[in-house]
Amino acid sequence: QSRGHVAGSGCAMAGPQLSELPDHSELLAPALGSLRRGALLLGDLAGVGSFSDGFLLKFLRARDFDVELALKLLLNYQRWRKESPEISGCLSPSSVLGLLHTSYHAVLPQRDRAGSRVLVYRIGQWRPGDWSAFQVFRVSLMTSEIISMETETQRRGLKVIFDLEGWSLGHALQINPFLARKISSVLSDSFPLKVRGIHLVNEPVFFRPVFAMIRPFLSEKMRQRIHMHGADFQDSLSDFFPPSVLPPEYGGEGPGIEEACQDWTDRLLQSEALLQQIARHPTGDIAVTPEDPLDSGAETLPISDG
Repeated sequence: QSRGHVAGSGCAMAGPQLSELPDHSELLAPALGSLRRGALLLGDLAGVGSFSDGFLLKFLRARDFDVELALKLLLNYQRWRKESPEISGCLSPSSVLGLLHTSYHAVLPQRDRAGSRVLVYRIGQWRPGDWSAFQVFRVSLMTSEIISMETETQRRGLKVIFDLEGWSLGHALQINPFLARKISSVLSDSFPLKVRGIHLVNEPVFFRPVFAMIRPFLSEKMRQRIHMHGADFQDSLSDFFPPSVLPPEYGGEGPGIEEACQDWTDRLLQSEALLQQIARHPTGDIAVTPEDPLDSGAETLPISDG
């Protein structure tokens, strides 16, 4: 099988073309079969009895249907989860409800011009004395698991805005090389999502040592997608996001950040049972809600309860 193409489908389609097909298309079957066979043959994944189509499609779309690269990503994902039980073992939104209620995190209701999901993290809302870096990281993982089930997000990826207003020494002390490596792994090669851009706003000078700790672990492609906007960020941020997407606090015309944070907190809480099921058995068939009120027009994976 050639990279980026599917053999035996009756036609040779490039990976990005395959990615645009609906989840139930018969033309996806050869790639799904090839990835499933490869995964079941790997020693690291030998303990997994089965892989649902919905689960495998996340990895194929994340690597534009290059089966070899999708298999590598799947292996990295499984290893990361196994080696990070303190983060991935408890995907319970209610366990970090106090943090979520500080309006720390939102997935904005509108996608950007490219169709990417837009995530916002307000670091200053995180009080290190109350919440550990592992608990904060768990919020990111829960959101990533939920949005990675959206077909449109699989195709168009995501962009992240980190608001570093309020960054303190207490935050910096929580980020050690061990955690920095885990963060960079998820951004680069251990999670089935395309990270299209990382935007830092209000970053203080003393954030730089932490960024210097994370940067060596990032791929060159990911480094090029990091943009630092500083305190005077509204004009430069608008170069990347239309006003309809961003909250007024970030120079946009969308819903306010507090409302967006509350809406996403509600979405996570509604997904509590699903997330706990993913924590126990991430590779199998999982029941999902067919309608996502925060993602109108996007498809969802046709996954049945297994």
